[in-house]
Amino acid sequence: MVAIAILAYFAFIKPQNTNDNSQIPAGDTANKKDNLEILGNKNDLVSFSIVPGEKVSGVRNVTGSVQGGYFFEGNIIINILDADKNPLPYGPGYAQVTTDWMTAGPVSFAFDLDFTAMSKGPAYIEIHNDNPSDLREYDKNILIPIVIE
Repeated sequence: MVAIAILAYFAFIKPQNTNDNSQIPAGDTANKKDNLEILGNKNDLVSFSIVPGEKVSGVRNVTGSVQGGYFFEGNIIINILDADKNPLPYGPGYAQVTTDWMTAGPVSFAFDLDFTAMSKGPAYIEIHNDNPSDLREYDKNILIPIVIE
């Protein structure tokens, strides 16, 4: 019981660093070339199958990995936002874990995104923690810039 309480504290209760001055994950050349930045808690992003600034269309299977307590009961929230960071009529949607979510380390997930009926132009994929407490001070997100075609 004590171990579960400690794990829950570090995964869901303890506030995470929201410093936006950190580096973008290694290997992200589109980010430097096009001056596109991953926003939010970008240090929590371990990997993502869509590169910042990528042109997307149709139905895409998307995979990724984050750390820092984004999951609750194996779910993580995925939103699509317009260029002004307003939600598009996509969802919210949920991604499912593909690895153990009850860990302090990286957790992998997968989901399908259907861009066919979405407004064209600049947008963001938002990875948002599933926050069952509903306390907004514990909300975290990662915004990945994309272009919907």
